[in-house]
Amino acid sequence: MNWFQTIIFGYVFTACVLLEPCVLQATSTQSNITTADSFIEFDSVPDKVADGSVVRVRYQCSRPCQLVVEVVLSALRKTDLVVFRRKWISSKPRVLRVQQVLLRLPQSVSHHSSVFQRHTLDSQNLTLQAWLDYLKNGSEIGSMLRIYKVQQVVQLSLWRRTASAGCPSWSAQLMWLMSSSRIHQCPHESDVIDMLKFPLASTGEHFGVVRRFQPFINEALERARLHAVTEPSVTFSVWIYLLKWCQKNLCGIVHHVDRKHLFDSLLIQLSETGDIIIQARLKSGEDEAFKAVLMLPLWNWIRLDCYIVDSKVLLNVTWDDKSHQYEYVFQNSIHYDDTDGYFVIGGGRYMPGIRGYFGPFKYYRFGTNEIKNQLHLMPAAQELNRAHMECQEIRGFTIAFLQQVAESHLLSLTNKAVCSNNLTHWTQFDTRKATCTQTWSMEKQLKYKTLFHFLQGEEGITQTGHLGLKNLGSVLFEQTINSEFLVEEKQIKIPSESMALLQASSCFGNHKASLLLATIFLSGLGYPANQEQGHVYSLIGASGDDRFALMHAGFKHTHGLDGFPEDLDMAYGYYSNVGAQSCIDGSRVHEFKQYTPPLIYLGNEEDLNTLTDESSDVFQYLRFQAERGDPEAQRRLGTMLYWGQNGVSKDIASAVKWFRRSAMQMKNPAAVYDYSILLMKGLGVKRNYTQGFQLLKKAAAMGSISALNGLGWYHGIVLKDHRNAIKYFEQAALNGSDDGMFNLGIYHLSGENPDKPWRNESAAFEQFLNASRFGHVAASVEAAWYLSTGSLEGVAQDVKRAVTLQQKACKQNGHLGFMIREALQAHLKGAREKALLKYILAAETGLGLAQSNVAHLCEELGFGYDCLWRYQNHSILNSDPHPSTLLKIGDYYYHSSSAHGNSLSLAEQAVSMYSRAALARSPQGMFNLAVLAQKGHILPQSVLAAFNASRWDGVESVTEKILKRCTEIENDEAVTPCSLALLGLQMGKAWRSVTHSPAQLLLAYASMVSMIVFVVVVPLQDLLERRSKTSALRRRRTAPVSQTDQADDMGRAAGSAWLTLHDEEWLRQASDLAVTLSGVCLSAFWTTLLYHLLRQTIPSTVIQ
Repeated sequence: MNWFQTIIFGYVFTACVLLEPCVLQATSTQSNITTADSFIEFDSVPDKVADGSVVRVRYQCSRPCQLVVEVVLSALRKTDLVVFRRKWISSKPRVLRVQQVLLRLPQSVSHHSSVFQRHTLDSQNLTLQAWLDYLKNGSEIGSMLRIYKVQQVVQLSLWRRTASAGCPSWSAQLMWLMSSSRIHQCPHESDVIDMLKFPLASTGEHFGVVRRFQPFINEALERARLHAVTEPSVTFSVWIYLLKWCQKNLCGIVHHVDRKHLFDSLLIQLSETGDIIIQARLKSGEDEAFKAVLMLPLWNWIRLDCYIVDSKVLLNVTWDDKSHQYEYVFQNSIHYDDTDGYFVIGGGRYMPGIRGYFGPFKYYRFGTNEIKNQLHLMPAAQELNRAHMECQEIRGFTIAFLQQVAESHLLSLTNKAVCSNNLTHWTQFDTRKATCTQTWSMEKQLKYKTLFHFLQGEEGITQTGHLGLKNLGSVLFEQTINSEFLVEEKQIKIPSESMALLQASSCFGNHKASLLLATIFLSGLGYPANQEQGHVYSLIGASGDDRFALMHAGFKHTHGLDGFPEDLDMAYGYYSNVGAQSCIDGSRVHEFKQYTPPLIYLGNEEDLNTLTDESSDVFQYLRFQAERGDPEAQRRLGTMLYWGQNGVSKDIASAVKWFRRSAMQMKNPAAVYDYSILLMKGLGVKRNYTQGFQLLKKAAAMGSISALNGLGWYHGIVLKDHRNAIKYFEQAALNGSDDGMFNLGIYHLSGENPDKPWRNESAAFEQFLNASRFGHVAASVEAAWYLSTGSLEGVAQDVKRAVTLQQKACKQNGHLGFMIREALQAHLKGAREKALLKYILAAETGLGLAQSNVAHLCEELGFGYDCLWRYQNHSILNSDPHPSTLLKIGDYYYHSSSAHGNSLSLAEQAVSMYSRAALARSPQGMFNLAVLAQKGHILPQSVLAAFNASRWDGVESVTEKILKRCTEIENDEAVTPCSLALLGLQMGKAWRSVTHSPAQLLLAYASMVSMIVFVVVVPLQDLLERRSKTSALRRRRTAPVSQTDQADDMGRAAGSAWLTLHDEEWLRQASDLAVTLSGVCLSAFWTTLLYHLLRQTIPSTVIQ
């Protein structure tokens, strides 16, 4: 039998095996029951089942039947517990019916455990099932169709409560009396509120901390608060530290804004002369204020205590252990409702704040006779004063030195004193006296010897006297970060001289130095850690209005890192400042100090390969294509040069040239729009509204959505034609333009729409929120303000979301991109230590890319695990960390779970990290997640939903769905871990399907025997074939045989006499039959296995 016949027999046998389960199922079905015209299904089922829920069942019977609906409960202590069952008889066949079922659940299921309901079941889910039973002579003869649906039970305590119908039993009352002392009827509430527990840096601008107060939950406290609205008794106590007096008419210390966006009681303000002004709203609706002439000192902590009792205000101001009291009685009682609107510490939208710091801030909602608000409980506040005093000394010493050098051009220590009018401080409140700083003493020279030696060495720079302290601070900072740092025992060492120069640079106003000092002290990177000093320099940098330092403070308060308390309101205050600066920076992004942050991860070779420069082959080829007249290449080249992308330096003039050449071909609407905007704004080219307007119209006609927004801008700003401007903005917004949405929001705010000439903040907020989803910076800032204050009707306060919006806006800042670009360029040039420091400055702002790159450089430079893990852990706090970081930390948790006893929590952390990586479309994350799922680890519901799985799916089903998604995003041509794992999983399922049927299991065993047969029979056939050839050869010999040879042949024949020709033929036929049968078994087995494997990989609808 040949191989062709073997294969044919194998396939016939396989068909019989595959049909066997169907035949068995058909023969086992009762002959007198048919389901041809019968069906049952749930018509409507609520997502969560509670007592009183309604379920609709649609069914039809081919003969008289009975519908049964049942609820089966699964609890921690009991399973398969039937808690509900109803039956209905249908006597008319082939009639479509819909049965409405009202579910009634026992109280043990539908209520939470309490002192009145002690015997409840901790139920999590229940199974709703329905089936049809055929009836014969009024009795059941068996079910024909069943359906199931697993639901979650909702206890009635989560629903609206209703009054109890009866009285509790004596035992329940006794239980209540026994446990009443242990049960808190209401959460603990206090009328004393710590509005600030940590120092707050205020830049003197419109940014501060928003606090909202809610009504009391306790009814007695709430009644007292409502009574105090017209007869208030409240107390404020706040510490402030002034760096400058108010630069405008009035600056806010604390102010109250009501829901109508009007100032309400109470306002405490600082005047430009250092006086305090207190304003309140009276019961009559009028506003009244008084002024306390104080002339508050600078560079000193001052405590303000404000007592309000009915119509009287008592102000107590203390500094240097001296108190000043002022009392004022208003004409009428003060109206005070702290739940109406919100309070602002420092600056807000309607008022700038002070320039300085806020210390501890206590608020007594019902007043107090004894204020407990001590400054020493906030160590960083006291350190701030010491740091500023030292900075004054450094500035005085440096100014005197520079002035003396400029006058004498000699560096001599014996020169006489030089009086500087720049070093003045206020010693009296009525008159201002200037003091002269004398020539430095030997004590100061020794104290600041590092700075003194630097100034001596930079005589060529300093002797002109016009360098300025701020520029000198920049020189000190650059020299410090460019210096070589020591590395001892795999740890970076920052010498004390470098720290001294950084401190001087901070004092001179370079607050990147302040941020670097804060980072060094907080992390212990190269210098002994000192958390208080780190807090001080963080606050100094933030008070200096430095973008990076403000983002640093916001990031720390968002997550509660490095001793900063987690306070989203404070985080929003810092981020809102940077967000406003980012809006201004966006209009100047073409400047050379701003770049779009390059998304280059140093640990990713693919990212590094995308970089180019003016001398690279990629850039030269692009220039070649542009010179040949390719409009797309011209626009791409112009974009790279204008924005400085892919490592190319900015060249505005060349960029404009390429934009113009691309636009004039009128082939690319985006190129036409780009050049028209340059013409209208005069960026790199002479402003020309006429030509720019014509190009804008052509770009819009060619389909440019951005051009529609540009036309709206031109009509609104230049032509003052607001009706047409709104028309174009609406068209742009409807087509997905975030600029169009933002501009529509501005029109809603300003009320300049001729058709709707009124202010509509709700419509404006909606437009801002829509634009923020596309990453629009200004729109994100505006939407975040409404979310942070909750001042808009219908918009609840959501500070977390407001902070997230501000973070995303701040991370697009061009100055941050410039720092990232400098760090990247330093790394490409081999200056890895300099790159590390610059990446650290960006990483401290909370930018995940910079944090990942710092961790990579720390690992590459061998600086130990402290630096590595600090920034890896920081990077995963972002909403979009890089998957490689998540995988590294996940691996750390997973391997640690095997080595530690508390493995469950560590394994859960590993699952969390792998889940986040998987949701970021990381194949490795998906593979690791599938492995953990296969080992029985529980995956979060959000992760399961992302893979179209649920907690009710089996482990194998969840694993398969994850691996399938993994193979979809991998390279189809490559053999990957996910594809191999998926194949192995599906092969296992196919094998179980094969062995599930007795006939197919027998076939599997037969195939194993066939393999043994092949191993034994095939060598035997080969042996017989060789013997046959040898015998034939011997018979064809014609030469005479000598007696010796003949004797040898006879001896060999005698030795093999046991195998006759007949036996040899029989053995050959038997082996052929064995091989044939083995081939049939193997062909049948592998075909069956392949059939089941295809059923796993191809949808069932396709197979059917």
